[in-house]
Amino acid sequence: MKPVLQTRTVCVGDSVFIGSGHPIVVQTMCNTHTSDIEATVAQCRRLAAAGAQLIRITVPAMADVQHLAEIRRCLREEGIQTPLVADIHFSSEIAMAVVPVVEKIRINPGNFHPDHEKARALFGQFLGLCKQYNRAIRIGLNHGSLGKYIVEKYGNTPQAMALAAMEWVEMCIDAQFYNVVVSLKASNTVVMVNAYRELARLMQEKGVIFPLHVGVTEAGNGDSGRIKSCVAISTLLSEGIGNTIRVSLTEDPANELPVAQYLAHRYSGAAAPSLSAREETILKAACDWGAPLLNHEVDDIPLEDDYLKDELLQACRRKFYKPEYIACPGCGRTLYNLEETFNRVKEATSGFKDVVIAVMGCIVNGPGEMADADYGYVGEGFGKVTLYRKKEPVLRHIPEDEAVERLVELIKNDQAK
Repeated sequence: MKPVLQTRTVCVGDSVFIGSGHPIVVQTMCNTHTSDIEATVAQCRRLAAAGAQLIRITVPAMADVQHLAEIRRCLREEGIQTPLVADIHFSSEIAMAVVPVVEKIRINPGNFHPDHEKARALFGQFLGLCKQYNRAIRIGLNHGSLGKYIVEKYGNTPQAMALAAMEWVEMCIDAQFYNVVVSLKASNTVVMVNAYRELARLMQEKGVIFPLHVGVTEAGNGDSGRIKSCVAISTLLSEGIGNTIRVSLTEDPANELPVAQYLAHRYSGAAAPSLSAREETILKAACDWGAPLLNHEVDDIPLEDDYLKDELLQACRRKFYKPEYIACPGCGRTLYNLEETFNRVKEATSGFKDVVIAVMGCIVNGPGEMADADYGYVGEGFGKVTLYRKKEPVLRHIPEDEAVERLVELIKNDQAK
């Protein structure tokens, strides 16, 4: 194992410490609607009992700031002290409004405003508020959702992701605000690993190293989602890169926790989860072989289980024996049954070869974060779906009960050409 990257320590509330010298912190995210306070409190209660050390909740509208405040109040009244993280997309106004409410805020500052200089100014104001309230933040940039300024300047690459993050990191340093965690997630395991390595290198050169939140975004579900997450996360953790993790599955968020706990146990001595023999076999194989495959140190692996071998090779993008799926885990912005739909898409498209298919919960992140996909199924809300070819919408406003069939037709027609 390589030397651990020595990071600063970030405090989230009074009880959670992220950084070198502390065990890896395990987190997850609610998939309830934030406006449904009762359902969100119930899910948080269940996730905290299952061992989540941080729980993220989306705040899609200004009205949800008060919903989030009520959720936190209810949890604290019950004695549940797990810190909450507000997940913000695009709106600097909402980001600033939640600062007094929760212990941590996840933002992508590049999306604060289309004008880059205005985005920088708004981020500066946001940091001032966070300093005033002693809040932690996560600067979270995802592959495919980089700001226009960065893409035009550097392209949409792992290096661009790291350079984009460093601009905001340097603003934090200049503002003497150090309660910062950084993430560079991607659904492509190779892109994800290379982006984090580059960011770690750049922060080392700068001389200020913030803790890193690592994860594979839109990993999917089942064995594939677990293996894809583990091969990439374990590769970084084995290099000492990573201080807090989320395993993003298109399932009940409680199902993410044992996988993340296995990684935290293996790489930082955190408590071990209770796993079945089959689960442990899958996760161990992903961690054992992820780095050698991703680093091209081996081309094949000596496993008698052909299914597991194929899954590992595909997760590391060394062999594609079935369609590659990208699927977000869902959150309070999702307006349809994402898990059920994803399973229907997988069943209907399993016979295709050499295609990447994305199933995304909403229009907010979907088109950007399915950057690697050949085809995309994106929920519009109100029972409608948009189908994409690459990054272009080709069929809009399709009723949900027709959308999977229309997706299959689209792929078949393209492959027949």
